[in-house]
Amino acid sequence: MQLLAYARSVRFWVAGFFLSIAVVPLHAATGVPDWVRTAAHQTLPNFPETTKAVVLLDETTYTIAPNGTAIEHVRHVVKILRPQGREYGYPSVWFDKDSKVLSMHVWSIDPAGHEYALKDNEIQEFSPPGDGELYSDDKAKVADPPGRDPGGIVAFEYEERERPYLAETNWFFQEDIPRLTQSFTLVLPPGYTYTTTWAHHPQTVGIDLENHRYRWDMNNEPAIDLEHVPMRPASRSLEARMTIHYAGPGMAVPQDGTWQGIGEWYYGLSHDRLTTTPEIAAKTAELTQGKTDFYDKAEVIGEFVQQKIRYFVIEMGVGGYQPHAAGDIFRGRYGDCKDKAALLSAMLSSAGIHSAMLMVDTDRGVVDPDDPSIVGDHMIGAIEIPQGYESPKLHSVVTAKTGKRYLIFDPTWDKTPFGQLENNLQGSYGVLIEGTNSQVLQLPVLDPKLNTIRRSASFQLDADGTLKGTVTEKRFGDLAEYERYLFTHEDAKKQQEYMDRVVAEDFTAPSLTGLKGENADMLNKDMTTSYVISASHFASASGPLLMVRPRVLGTLAIPVDHEKRKVDIDLRQTMQANDDFDIELPPGYTVDELPDPVKVDFGFASYESSTEFHGQTLHYRRIYTQREISLPVEKYPELRKLAGIIGADEQSLVVLKRK
Repeated sequence: MQLLAYARSVRFWVAGFFLSIAVVPLHAATGVPDWVRTAAHQTLPNFPETTKAVVLLDETTYTIAPNGTAIEHVRHVVKILRPQGREYGYPSVWFDKDSKVLSMHVWSIDPAGHEYALKDNEIQEFSPPGDGELYSDDKAKVADPPGRDPGGIVAFEYEERERPYLAETNWFFQEDIPRLTQSFTLVLPPGYTYTTTWAHHPQTVGIDLENHRYRWDMNNEPAIDLEHVPMRPASRSLEARMTIHYAGPGMAVPQDGTWQGIGEWYYGLSHDRLTTTPEIAAKTAELTQGKTDFYDKAEVIGEFVQQKIRYFVIEMGVGGYQPHAAGDIFRGRYGDCKDKAALLSAMLSSAGIHSAMLMVDTDRGVVDPDDPSIVGDHMIGAIEIPQGYESPKLHSVVTAKTGKRYLIFDPTWDKTPFGQLENNLQGSYGVLIEGTNSQVLQLPVLDPKLNTIRRSASFQLDADGTLKGTVTEKRFGDLAEYERYLFTHEDAKKQQEYMDRVVAEDFTAPSLTGLKGENADMLNKDMTTSYVISASHFASASGPLLMVRPRVLGTLAIPVDHEKRKVDIDLRQTMQANDDFDIELPPGYTVDELPDPVKVDFGFASYESSTEFHGQTLHYRRIYTQREISLPVEKYPELRKLAGIIGADEQSLVVLKRK
């Protein structure tokens, strides 16, 4: 869904684009504007050694015409500081059939001080590569100026006519490199008004320049550099932005800067696309025949859209926002996220069930409840639950301000069981598209028992240290996603190669045979994998003693570091893991020393394990439960402590001796 323009991945696409074409050699030229030279000669602060590049200047002027159309004028200057910063030196401007780049100019100054000005024919037109699931008319004007080396300067200036059906613009004034001098100027025609909202930054009042001109300055903004931060949140969930909504007598679809206004705007774009057709009604009746329970009817419809409508994106102009008609989606059997959500709504309506679309972002934290905007990249469904209806199958449920309850379901995520919600959306916010009842909702965090991995195994240990046994692994929820894909989309060779890599993390030169997968396409049943494994040198000898690791396979290691934590911790998901292993000792051996049992509970997660010896068998058991999806910075010491406890337990040894 095109609710957020292509972001930083453009840098890598553009880099690959210029590697694939012949670039016309450039000669030094005059004509570099004074504003570029002024920005280039300013004294830089002391940045960390890892800083790749810095934005020296970024000026945006957004001018709205009396009929509501807008022209954006931008000046941008960046300095490359390290070789890894060359990717920031590709000027680019995105457009589609509903917008137009009116002008673009590019200059550069190489590290030796030579100045360059690109000609119009040296600015290329670029279309991002598709991945087999995308057709879009988004394009970009891009350039590969000389001097993109440490110490070099790249500058560009452009003017673009914006899409005519939007009454919102977003100023993103923070990113993964620092920004020194930047401003945003809004120019309004007489009779127009505007509002601002802010995400991840305190609200700032604009300077009134008179004559309906307003400017905001945001200087010395630090980088949000998360490259080496473990368990990091999405950078877009931290980067500051300002959203401007505007309205006036020439606007066809004004916005008032509220979530209700956003919802009403999108409701106007989408409502007539959710209309059912005779073909949709007939299929819905076929699917729900004999079913009277709300959940049963909603489930069979949801699974049809989830599994039988192929994900494929066709975005042209307003089509990046507006879904196609439900009838067209049904006949073609394909669509993108907003198309699948639209068809889901139409089919549910045929079954007498009301639903609404829900605008979200695939990165938790990007949709900010304090910043009403169309910043987001995904659309899912909100299925209204009948008043008084209860069922233990209802898991992903929210309650709106109207008192209505909704079951949140994503028909695009084809490996998530109906009634649940993928982990990256849990705890985030979404915009419920319900006309005048539109509002922002926080999505639920699910019970850890809905996202599980359970390993059980029986092994035999030989006196020479060889371990042999049979392993069964049962997964449910998001933890089963990749295995379900593996056993429904890949051949036996790929399945074997993947499992060989997995077990190689815990064994030296293991042999895995008899690999079998069950229930891969049955999302409401455990994804079950079983195999036989043999590994030599699993136990190590020390004189008359044998040392054996009771936690035979599978790690729950938490990737922490010992740096000072500056951002919140993304635990990714709630989940529960259970390991249950039996190891039959070789004849003539008994236990000399067992690890101590472990039992800790930090609130956000708990861990317990025990190793016992009965008869001639070692029994190892552990349970890890993660109850939260994110933690504040101050919890990092506790997380480090938990990581140390788990790591020590995973490496603990049982000492065996001869009887």
